[in-house]
Amino acid sequence: MKTDTFRPGPTGRRSFLVRGVLVVQAAIGAAVTFVVGGAAFGPSFATRRASWLRATPVAELATDGPTPITLRLIRQDGYRQVVERRVVYVRRDGDAVRVLDSTCTHLGCRTRYDAEAGQFQCPCHGGAYDMEGAVVAGPPPAPLQRIEARVEDGHVVVRV
Repeated sequence: MKTDTFRPGPTGRRSFLVRGVLVVQAAIGAAVTFVVGGAAFGPSFATRRASWLRATPVAELATDGPTPITLRLIRQDGYRQVVERRVVYVRRDGDAVRVLDSTCTHLGCRTRYDAEAGQFQCPCHGGAYDMEGAVVAGPPPAPLQRIEARVEDGHVVVRV
């Protein structure tokens, strides 16, 4: 007795299950790729808003050399706020101001200003910078970082 009707056999079920497993694996792979890729490349695509922070009144700046100013930066780290302190040197240049970061470009030590030598000196490895932040001596590979600044309403405002 011969029947011409189609009966789904093990081959039909097997191919259906194989396709189902492949679809689930592809969905898991796409989800993992999205999460890992977002974590790795997300920060580079995020727009960073520059903020201007009031540093000091212009009247309080020394006229004979740079004045060290401690900036208090607040940033969000997950659900909590982190307060960072950053020291910058503010120097009056006529009606304008110049601001240099105090962090040595060699290994990140904090520099200090030596008024007798007229230089910023790093106590860690003997690096020295001139008044413009250019390397004068020692191992630093780059000059001190310049920070954008302006004067508003009698106060020095720096971009952080």
